[in-house]
Amino acid sequence: MPNRLAFETSPYLLQHAENPVDWWPWGEAAFEEARRRDVPVLLSVGYSTCHWCHVMAHESFEDEQTAAYMNQHFVNVKVDREERPDVDAVYMAATQALTGQGGWPMTVFLTPDAEPFYAGTYFPPREGYGLPSFVRLLSSIATSWEQRRPDLLANAQALTEHIREGSQPQPREGELPEDALARAVAHSARLYDASLGGFGGAPKFPAPTHLDFLLTQPDGQDMALHTLTRMLAGGIYDQLGGGFHRYSVDAQWLVPHFEKMLYDNAQLVRTLLRAYQRTGREEFAQAARETLSYLEREMLSPEGGFYSAQDADTPTEHGGVEGLTFTWTPDEIREVLGADSDLARRYWNVTDGGNFRDPHQPSYGTRNVLHTPTPLGELARDLGGDVPGRLQAAREKLFAARQSRTQPHTDDKILTSWNGLALAALADAGRILGEGRYLELARRNAEFVREQMRLPDGTLRHTFKDGRASVEGLLEDHALYALGLVALYQAGGDLAHLHWARELWSVIRRDFWDDRAGVFFSTGGRAEGLLTRQAQFFDSAIISDNAAAALLGVWMGRYFADEDAEAVAHRTVQSFHAEMLAAPTGLGGLWQVAAFLRSPHSEVALIGTPAERHPLERELARHFLPFTALAPAERGAGLPVLEGREGGGTAYVCVRHACQLPTRDAAELGRQVGALEG
Repeated sequence: MPNRLAFETSPYLLQHAENPVDWWPWGEAAFEEARRRDVPVLLSVGYSTCHWCHVMAHESFEDEQTAAYMNQHFVNVKVDREERPDVDAVYMAATQALTGQGGWPMTVFLTPDAEPFYAGTYFPPREGYGLPSFVRLLSSIATSWEQRRPDLLANAQALTEHIREGSQPQPREGELPEDALARAVAHSARLYDASLGGFGGAPKFPAPTHLDFLLTQPDGQDMALHTLTRMLAGGIYDQLGGGFHRYSVDAQWLVPHFEKMLYDNAQLVRTLLRAYQRTGREEFAQAARETLSYLEREMLSPEGGFYSAQDADTPTEHGGVEGLTFTWTPDEIREVLGADSDLARRYWNVTDGGNFRDPHQPSYGTRNVLHTPTPLGELARDLGGDVPGRLQAAREKLFAARQSRTQPHTDDKILTSWNGLALAALADAGRILGEGRYLELARRNAEFVREQMRLPDGTLRHTFKDGRASVEGLLEDHALYALGLVALYQAGGDLAHLHWARELWSVIRRDFWDDRAGVFFSTGGRAEGLLTRQAQFFDSAIISDNAAAALLGVWMGRYFADEDAEAVAHRTVQSFHAEMLAAPTGLGGLWQVAAFLRSPHSEVALIGTPAERHPLERELARHFLPFTALAPAERGAGLPVLEGREGGGTAYVCVRHACQLPTRDAAELGRQVGALEG
């Protein structure tokens, strides 16, 4: 019989709806049940495309005996970390405090008052990996609850107080030194892998927020560009279908963890487009197009929203096999390509020995993750003939064959925050590449979010699934979607999008800003059922919500002459300046804010109809201007930067409140804005 999760919309929760475990969703009812039965709560947190979450579910949560013990001794609560990042963040802090590390699946034991007293991540069904078996752990916790409860409660209270203290930043004042940006770049250089790109050793994550910061710094851009180049040649990039897998398990960007996340791909599209502006290198633009094609093909909902993620595992009769959809044997290549298989095997480095095996499914053998260690130009010089054309034909045939395979599961919930990242990527692609279909997708996304996920008071919901928007919107939802709207205004010139971003800024200031501490909290004042509110400043896989909100504040200051908004952004940097200096690579978002605040006030107003603006916009798209307020409009009204401007396809370039002569000539515009590029 299905358990209570059958009534939820989260794909992750629904994956566990037929477990023999008597799961409860997160909520007061579960804790009331724990108080009634006088038992602890077992909190299990994961997400639908998490490989080790699947492993633990199969080993333990689908096992009748294990489930019976869980049901007898605990109230069991299952949480989708993507649906409730606020819950995840609180108990991840507890897990890290107790174990020194974190990850998913996350397993936390709580009192009926939601206070944690023991935590870990994955636990195997039998002792191994230096861990106790899950059943042994359950027995130990249950016994301790019966026989040593005062000790457990004392530990829970102490840990809860530690989490609360750590999440309540104290008011601080301080300024970054004059050479702070240079110091941040120098710190990155010390961690930089000059041979393979990226920072540190294995595993390697894309870290687009940090790459975006480096691209704004003349001494940092080469590190970012080389990292992107190595990623595009590696297996972390889907060589056939476009898009990026979640991370590389090695230092070479070769073998990925095969999940594909909306947030990675949306952010990396913007990073690639910025790299294209910096260099003019077509491979960056082409990778952005291919990644957007992947998102449109496999992640776009009928309503216009984008789904969250795709699984690492391919379903088979023997269970999930990681990477099976994406990997190849030489025989499979020969079967699809025939005479051209030798060229394809050489280009994508397909060998008899292979480079990947799922350790949990050894019967599927060793297979090949496609990657391109030999540049196409070098291969064409060696072999002559139409090598690029032959390889493009091979790519299309292999992709068609791959599409006929069983595909990984797609998590089809729609998250506002991650859709904000996708909105920004589409808007930038439309503006920089000059391809209108991206703008149409962006406008459709904005219309969907406005109609389905915005409440009458202007606040946003966090998630949408099966026609229902739910979960109170977080700071990340309001800040990231507003930043996407700023990008959409810059690309399309519809002032309504910028004014909607300003509305969201007002919500952020009202519901998430703490003036005493000088930080933004991740949850609103109405957040219920949480031990504490947290202020997040380290970038995770996405830019931190404090950095996103501060960036939005600077944009509001530049567009609307809102000195208070820019002052809030400056105060946020002041509040975290010590952390920024201590760990620059983990706070790329706040370093972008610092760089933005130190950049000269610069605006480019483009007045005229879309047709009149077009040649000027195409010239402007060639230039890397991350901290310039681009202001397209049909008439000179609606923003301070537009007031008094005349139309007819005229550009006005202003720096530090001093404007150059207006121009209708694209070449002259290029000369004027060229001075703004760092």
